[in-house]
Amino acid sequence: MIERTDVEATITRVAVAAFTYYPERPTDEPGYALGEDVAWCIKPLVGLQGPERGVWRLRIAELITDPTADRRAFIRDITSLARE
Repeated sequence: MIERTDVEATITRVAVAAFTYYPERPTDEPGYALGEDVAWCIKPLVGLQGPERGVWRLRIAELITDPTADRRAFIRDITSLARE
């Protein structure tokens, strides 16, 4: 299980990354890499390892880049990882 504060930090980071992302960002900001945003977002989730971490990385990348992605499902699913 993961600490609730770490889950909340991840949700906040994903929101910031999604809010500041736009399709032309890699062109407008040389050196910008989506992978760096994803790594920053998932950093608080140190308890996730192996394939599970990879799945969350993909979900976070989708949330950042796709404004139609289901954020409620993400919040529900990631919150379920937290200790009460």
